[in-house]
Amino acid sequence: MNYATVKYYDIANGPGVRTSLFVSGCTHRCKGCFNEVAWDFSYGQPFDKIIRNEIFASCQPDYITGLSLLGGEPMEPENQRELVRFARNFKALYPQKTIWCYSGYTFEQLTGQVESRGRCEVTDEFLSYLDVLVDGPFVESLHDISLRFRGSSNQRLLDMPKSLAAGQPVLWVDEPVFSTHTMD
Repeated sequence: MNYATVKYYDIANGPGVRTSLFVSGCTHRCKGCFNEVAWDFSYGQPFDKIIRNEIFASCQPDYITGLSLLGGEPMEPENQRELVRFARNFKALYPQKTIWCYSGYTFEQLTGQVESRGRCEVTDEFLSYLDVLVDGPFVESLHDISLRFRGSSNQRLLDMPKSLAAGQPVLWVDEPVFSTHTMD
């Protein structure tokens, strides 16, 4: 697997301060995609032990909320097979931190409720490590810059532990990171 870039101290792709990994390779090819260069599976650099360790180290400070996986397409089977090990190790190192994943595939496709290229032998395990799945393809005609953490109104922010337990999509509810209490 190759990756296109890593953004450290990212505040755009999930709540809080995060490290965001943009993988290479995407078969969706959404019109108006912000990261068209990453459609090519061979674009970028190999996702090797050095970059994995750099990402793990970047997430160590307490102020880092978690990891976001974007692309390209993290849920392409070619990428899932590498990312499942990465997610497993991340959760072992940082069980209190969250993993967000952005995918053009829908929850229904990834869970096998609808036929999809996005499923493979590691999909169920990979999904089990995700805290939030931002699902659905980017649709240029539904692009809305006022939406938080997504590009088009068809995309959903799904609470994955609750969705997997229910067997159906359950929307993620944004909880404040900081206390709203005032001092008297």
